[in-house]
Amino acid sequence: MIDPLLEARLLEAEYNNRAKVPEHADIMQSWKQDAAAFRAAHPHSELDLAYGDSARQRLDLFWPDQRRDGPVALFIHGGYWQALDRSWFSHLAQGFVAHGVALAIPSYDLCPQVTLAAIVEQLRNAAAFLVRRHGRPVFSCGHSAGGHLTAMLLATDWAAHGLPPAAVHAGCAISGLFDLTRLLATSVNGALGLDAAAARRLSPLFLPAPGLPLHAAVGEAEGTEYLCQSSSIAEAWGGTWDLLPGANHFTAIAPLADPASPLMTAMLRMIRAAPR
Repeated sequence: MIDPLLEARLLEAEYNNRAKVPEHADIMQSWKQDAAAFRAAHPHSELDLAYGDSARQRLDLFWPDQRRDGPVALFIHGGYWQALDRSWFSHLAQGFVAHGVALAIPSYDLCPQVTLAAIVEQLRNAAAFLVRRHGRPVFSCGHSAGGHLTAMLLATDWAAHGLPPAAVHAGCAISGLFDLTRLLATSVNGALGLDAAAARRLSPLFLPAPGLPLHAAVGEAEGTEYLCQSSSIAEAWGGTWDLLPGANHFTAIAPLADPASPLMTAMLRMIRAAPR
């Protein structure tokens, strides 16, 4: 049996993505610059739409053109539920709008100012806002913490929210986190404040499989824990998963901005299979 202190050190190293990728600051700065440039150049945008009451419960919605009748997707950003906002990720809409898909990118309140359970509810509200506003189901994708939130949307009882059971009809989780018990002994949990019971309750891996399509993608260079997170949810939920060649935790989202990427192609198949 592994020593608990040793296991805690190993888990800390596995989940400390910034330490694992020394060039993370440059990559993130490129996100911010590319996102600002895309917002400035894209003419078919609705910015700062309120889906909830707090200042951070806002989303930006990027349409392919002046029409408003195509599929709608949702991208949920990462940051371990305690950092970043939508302004870093606008450029990821490039891969979607090139194929006639609108992309909504929300911000949400962060831990420790709110609980993780509250964040889950906020993203449910964001998805419900889009479904009600546009009268069609949405596709969700997300990165890291956003991958977790995408899975939680798929596991939601939408009928209890007055919406069709497949209001979020499919999802793609990139470098997602589905077993939060693995984070309990790490510094990530400092802001989350989860105990064992809450971690299980908020872990998609321990929730009933929703019977909706889920594809998990993970960077080839991300390490054992992240690979296990993706493979485990795919097995438990009857989904699929694959490796993004050469990608680390920060470059794993680059394919979303590339209309020709294999990941974008895989997501388009899921989006186009949406119920009518």
